[in-house]
Amino acid sequence: MVNERQFAQQLIDFIYDSPSQFHAVESTKKILIDKGFKELNPREKWNIQKGGKYFTTKNDSALVAFVVGSGEIEEEGFKMIAGHTDSPGFSIKPSPEMTENGYVKLNTEVYGGPILNTWMDRPLSIAGRVTLKSDDVLHPENKLVNINKPILIIPNVAIHMNRKVNEGVELNKQKDTLPILGLINEEFEKENYLVKILAQELSIDPESIVDFDLFLYEYEKGSIIGINDEFISAGKLDDLAMVHAGIEALTDVEPSKATNVMICFDNEEIGSRTKQGAGSPMVRTILERIVIALGKDKEDYYRALYSSFIISADMAHPVHPNSPEKHDPVNKPKINQGPVIKINANQNYTTDSDSNTVYEMICRNADIPVQKFVNRSDVRGGSTIGPISSTQMDIRSVDIGNPMLAMHSIRELGGVKDHYYIKRSFEEFYKI
Repeated sequence: MVNERQFAQQLIDFIYDSPSQFHAVESTKKILIDKGFKELNPREKWNIQKGGKYFTTKNDSALVAFVVGSGEIEEEGFKMIAGHTDSPGFSIKPSPEMTENGYVKLNTEVYGGPILNTWMDRPLSIAGRVTLKSDDVLHPENKLVNINKPILIIPNVAIHMNRKVNEGVELNKQKDTLPILGLINEEFEKENYLVKILAQELSIDPESIVDFDLFLYEYEKGSIIGINDEFISAGKLDDLAMVHAGIEALTDVEPSKATNVMICFDNEEIGSRTKQGAGSPMVRTILERIVIALGKDKEDYYRALYSSFIISADMAHPVHPNSPEKHDPVNKPKINQGPVIKINANQNYTTDSDSNTVYEMICRNADIPVQKFVNRSDVRGGSTIGPISSTQMDIRSVDIGNPMLAMHSIRELGGVKDHYYIKRSFEEFYKI
């Protein structure tokens, strides 16, 4: 059995192997296959059995894994945890090569809501999905690519030429955040320059590449820091920390009467309104197929839903050491003091007294601390997958997450103990 520090290091390794949402799904698949899970093709008829362990994917960037319970599904329902695979950053536009003043730059577009200045002056690389020509026009071949070396950087303007930089300077997303790839030399050919780099990385013909979904990522690996090794410093903690903890809990717990489910949505950072996002019918379709594959009917499916519960797991905000006034004057979560239940009167979080009590009791039964977060009443906070998934499935739901500083920075800061705590809470939930 791993200890807190070892489990935190496993998370750092998982994030390092998951530089894009596509790679996050691939990393998750490897864990599941190693633990005896079977992949189900959504285009084929499903043959599942009680006690069986299965998973299916959508768009290579979302995944749903489940362990079929021993009880009757219409009576026991589904116990679900949901996180997301995507993170804020930059995507690469088509025909991205730009040449100016002797530099080769890439044309990018902001994805989600990153803290832009944290991306400056850091070694970056590229990862994502490349789509190739195929004889089957409706189903082209996809390959994952990770150029696992620091090839890009977004340089700041020197303070001598930007004297007010420390007073706060707004970065223009089309001008100031374009990464440089290198210098122009005599051999440089702008046409399909990036495509040729991708083809070389994949050992394929550049002509076979039709399109790509590519993202920038921080090249440097995360680390455990602090005088007592109490912090996790890494990118993409939001929300790969919840994906990692959920998958590890699902694979470590023995099957229970209910069917345990781990959902890894994509596109939460841009509103979830995609076929693989929480705003799609993806999960409710998969749940219905599970019920049907067990020989049940539509009525049994609806009964199963009303016997179900979902934990929407996304990261949370602890009190900030330098800006405590940004928080509610009473409810101030702290790092390494347990998972955080997120509450909002306007239902930007799905938590209510009923679902809050469910999760609090889970934590009490697991003998782990639990905290609560509410926004200041004069500050409009964020939202997450819980309220969005509730528009697709009217299932009891609670929004929770681990406390983390610098949310949406290229490098976020969480707690070693918290990651261990939340996995234990997930295990307790799946055991019920």
